[in-house]
Amino acid sequence: MMRYSGFTLFRQGLSGHRGWQPAWDKATPKPAYDAVIVGGGGHGLATAYYLAKVHGLRRVAVLEKGWIGGGNTGRNTTVIRSNYFYPESVALYDFALRLYEGLSKELNYNIMLSQRGMLIAAHTPMQMEICTRIANAMQLNGVDGTLMSGAEARERLPLLNQTADARFACLGGVWQGRAGVARHDAVAWGYARAASALGVDIIENCTVTGLDIRGGRIAGVETTLGPIRNDRLGIAAAGATPGLAALAGVRLPIHTYALQAFVSEPVKPMLDTVLLYLGTGTYLSQSDKGELVFGGGLDRVPTHGQRGNLPSQETITSGLLEMFPAFGQLKLLRQWAGVVDVVPDSSPVIGPVGPEGLFINCGWGTGGFKAIPAGGWLLAHLLATGTHHEISRPFDLDRFARGRLIDEAAGSGIAH
Repeated sequence: MMRYSGFTLFRQGLSGHRGWQPAWDKATPKPAYDAVIVGGGGHGLATAYYLAKVHGLRRVAVLEKGWIGGGNTGRNTTVIRSNYFYPESVALYDFALRLYEGLSKELNYNIMLSQRGMLIAAHTPMQMEICTRIANAMQLNGVDGTLMSGAEARERLPLLNQTADARFACLGGVWQGRAGVARHDAVAWGYARAASALGVDIIENCTVTGLDIRGGRIAGVETTLGPIRNDRLGIAAAGATPGLAALAGVRLPIHTYALQAFVSEPVKPMLDTVLLYLGTGTYLSQSDKGELVFGGGLDRVPTHGQRGNLPSQETITSGLLEMFPAFGQLKLLRQWAGVVDVVPDSSPVIGPVGPEGLFINCGWGTGGFKAIPAGGWLLAHLLATGTHHEISRPFDLDRFARGRLIDEAAGSGIAH
């Protein structure tokens, strides 16, 4: 694999950039693998990388029905954080954040991680109580989190509407300094490149049409490119996971919703943090190119559509303009929707299901991108060892039978 560096860039510049190699090999399916992962998004590619890097499995394939970076990995607002309420969630998301902090160096691929900090802002005394509770929980769980006053928040966000008639005057909120953003498709491309260099086959435009189950265990998959034998199968396909699990007779407690996001025209630097406003449900950041990237809550009606709808767009955009009236002068460049898989207790499902050898990683709702390194690490551990890692154990599907739910919607107020 070509190593990226300043010297490599300089040398390629002298030759007219004609010597660059493809980032990953365009593989075709082999008859059999030790493990197959369905889903070529961030979680699936990270799973393949850690299977090869940490567990030494090299006969691994990733099957993607479209192209790398074309699914939910490229359809999010790029926020990374670990400001959750329950210890199980903090352990999971902060593990992901710690992996993110060294990921560019590990993958030799710049994921453009920018730890500019994140503020969850409140505009009522009740919301400040919620922020206080979250800050206390974060500190008890060993994660950087502090309560920020209204004056401190306004100093950090000088364009925030603080006029006398402001509908959502900021009273302060919860601050996490290690939170930030990363280039979403670069995360997928970086994992794909590193996994391919370790021998993983990344097979694009390959749809799984059936599962080969013999004697109560996985024996292979049926695909549009032919059958593939394997005895370990991981599914990390976000909103498509319930349909794939149904092929094994497994019914998952998941509904899928569209989550919309927007990008404005680029402007000069004016926002140096990630902001989530509890009063409007709108969150935003400014990209390195100067674009404002913003979004809000889920669409109300379950769907697999990725186009969004006008009522939600109006709600999210009006929330932005309530906070920053000056942004009303900006032009929108693009809008998209990703499909998120939502579980009743608003936490992911990681673990074995159905026939022996089948494992899933799904149900992330709005938290999938920020959890990519941890989700991949934990699914790889399951596929390699057949047992849970201590971090993934609380997120097994059996928590619904045991009554050990992890309700982050009630705990930290996440939007799903």
